[in-house]
Amino acid sequence: MRVDWDVPIPMDDGLVLRADVYRPDDAGRYPVLLSYGPYAKGLAFQEGYPSAWNRMAEEHPDVVAGSTNKYQNWEVCDPEKWVPDGYVCLRIDARGCGRSPGYIDHFSPRETQDLYDSIEWAAVQPWSDGKIGLSGVSYYAMNQWSVASRQPPHLVAMIPWEGAAEWYRDSTHHGGMVSTFWDNWYDMQVKTVQHGLGTRGSVNPNTGELTSGPHTLSEEELAANRCAFGDDIVAHPFDDQYHADRSPVWDKVVVPFLSSANWGGQGLHPRGNFEAYTRSASPERWLEVHGIEHWTEYYTDYGVTLQKRFFGHFLKGEDTGWDSQPRVLLQVRHVDRFVERAEEDWPIPRTDWRSLHLHTDGELRASPCSREGTLGYEATGDGLTFLTEPTTEELEITGPLAA
Repeated sequence: MRVDWDVPIPMDDGLVLRADVYRPDDAGRYPVLLSYGPYAKGLAFQEGYPSAWNRMAEEHPDVVAGSTNKYQNWEVCDPEKWVPDGYVCLRIDARGCGRSPGYIDHFSPRETQDLYDSIEWAAVQPWSDGKIGLSGVSYYAMNQWSVASRQPPHLVAMIPWEGAAEWYRDSTHHGGMVSTFWDNWYDMQVKTVQHGLGTRGSVNPNTGELTSGPHTLSEEELAANRCAFGDDIVAHPFDDQYHADRSPVWDKVVVPFLSSANWGGQGLHPRGNFEAYTRSASPERWLEVHGIEHWTEYYTDYGVTLQKRFFGHFLKGEDTGWDSQPRVLLQVRHVDRFVERAEEDWPIPRTDWRSLHLHTDGELRASPCSREGTLGYEATGDGLTFLTEPTTEELEITGPLAA
């Protein structure tokens, strides 16, 4: 495998982003797996997120097997597990982050255009066969939905792995309540790798170069180069144009995709993965749902094998058996394990829909409550819990809930 570090990618407004290209030693043209995001391509997973890495490596040894792990990076694919199979892995630092200069404005139309330009740039490089796939977890999945709405000509397939979609309903105001997540996320995961940190930032263990660019800017200069992310969200309490600009248009999402959701993390990602499957216009779409930690299955043998079957089919024309892949693949959660099960659609067609009613005594019943009452809770607390009568037989609850 050969690596091209800090490759320049020109944008339509003249700014130049920086990318690392991992490609086969043999000269030739290969399909490209592209990821674009803010977490700094030069920040090693093991250094930036040590507790997550150590837990994953300890509990899932298949993640670290078969790789030196020297190129592992947060929530993007390990090139040592993809390049030998004839793929190019392209990691791009988002505008204003890592080695890419510019103004940070997450999920904005400008950032979506950057991703579009990057896709089209990658398609005409001498190592590319013109077939581009998008891959990544969380942020690297969320932006896939929006750029797919713009239908870049060379985007052939994508796997948004645990990625919210609608900026208002999935991300900033889940259930209509403003999320307190983004302010902390901005401080902990973006400002710490902002372009211009220079010597105050980390060092790429593979190149010895500064992860956040060669120049060291003042705090005032750094602040001027980024949006007031948390304030911007609070300033838009309703689903207005600010949110529409950062959300996909479902009837324009027509590219083949595998939407991989996690049963957990209900406050952010899952709704986007499920909504994409039920609302997009793509005739070739699949849904997979798994458990355990937010990122882990993306890296396990289970996840990598699933992804290779999908991309092998769409990017390389291989016979991977994807033609017979069930449209919905669920890892159904049990008390002590997950059980794999194929379904023909989502929601599951044989679902027995039931209405339950909240009662002032904290119970959840089939009959409406006969008396008025009020139950309160702290907005930032754990909320309220309502309980049904004990079940007398085995019961599976798999599907969307609404209140």
